[in-house]
Amino acid sequence: MKIAVLDPTSGIAGDMFIGALIDVGLDKAWLERLPSTLGLTGVEVRIADVQRSGVQCVKVDFDIPAQPHGRAVSEIHRLIDAVQIPKKVAQLAHSAFEAIALIESAIHGVAPDDLHLHEVGAVDAILDIVGSIWGVELLGIERVYNTKVSLGDGTIKTAHGTLPVPAPATIRLLEGFNVQHGPPGSGELTTPTGAALLRVLSKGAPPQEYSPLRSGYGAGTRDIHGQLNALRIIVGEAASDFHDHDHHPQREHVHTEHLHVLSADIDDMSPEELAGAADVLRADGALDVVLLHTTMKKGRPGTRVEALVQTSDLARLEEKIFEQFTTLGVKTFDVVRNALERESRLVRFDGRDIRVKVATLPDGTRRAKPEFDDLRRVAEETARPIAEIRSHVINALNDADLVASVARGK
Repeated sequence: MKIAVLDPTSGIAGDMFIGALIDVGLDKAWLERLPSTLGLTGVEVRIADVQRSGVQCVKVDFDIPAQPHGRAVSEIHRLIDAVQIPKKVAQLAHSAFEAIALIESAIHGVAPDDLHLHEVGAVDAILDIVGSIWGVELLGIERVYNTKVSLGDGTIKTAHGTLPVPAPATIRLLEGFNVQHGPPGSGELTTPTGAALLRVLSKGAPPQEYSPLRSGYGAGTRDIHGQLNALRIIVGEAASDFHDHDHHPQREHVHTEHLHVLSADIDDMSPEELAGAADVLRADGALDVVLLHTTMKKGRPGTRVEALVQTSDLARLEEKIFEQFTTLGVKTFDVVRNALERESRLVRFDGRDIRVKVATLPDGTRRAKPEFDDLRRVAEETARPIAEIRSHVINALNDADLVASVARGK
């Protein structure tokens, strides 16, 4: 399996990412055609070999005519949908701008649909995000990893005034990643665009063993004294036990998410109280809640509650645990979840709808599971056995006339 390891010891920005991809073989002529491919007229692409701390790097710049100061997120999504680009590239580009929009809307208190992006909504960011994602695809890279991310220091001027480095959106996008501040005097090293690319592309820390094949450097804007201001990319082949295609096919249907686990130990609540409190967490947005038997100090039996939550819900659900449970402390762990692509479908049985989750496995085959609550409800209403209804639902999935796809999510 062909992999890439990003080494953002001097941060990461979209132009640095594309420059690094050019340095390891991405076609320069393809990049020069990219603006017209995306319907962005009047944009010129400059690609140059430059020196950063004595190391040869590739610097990419987009010369862009005057643009609207803000672009609605919906406008960016329409732009991506209007051009002929690979489906996977479009999906990841949508995910990157959706991540930016959700975080920016939370920071500024604006609904995502009403949000106009400023710095990250500019044409250069559209080119950076689509170009980087598409470039990875063109180079045949199947997985991307990253080492520790340097954030920089100081302040930066934005449309909202002077803000500390990292910018609010940048640090939110990097929640769950391994980061470091500084070095002193470096200014902004990681941009919101670069952070968004890491969020949608990176599988986390690189494997312990792989074979490097080629490396390259994408230059940052400034030549910082005593520091190699460039993003390094190492393209390699994963170890044989990691990419055995007979047993581990391509994982294009697996979605990687950076999430968090909130954990607390309880020894003074009844089972009914614990179950009710767990239901509250689920209803308030926890992705999953489990109750585990544990042994506490002095050998007392207890229960450990673990809630899997998204970054945007972390603080709110931690407070909810304190409200609903008797614990005096909550631990937080950063985790990476690999989740199968799934969609929700409806199947009709005796005039009643039954929801079905259909998951796509890494090899492209599918696995379906009807919602048990719906099976039970329909069984009670029709006086038919659950097993019979389940069998009908599974068989019906092969009949396009009986199946309606109603939602897609990850």
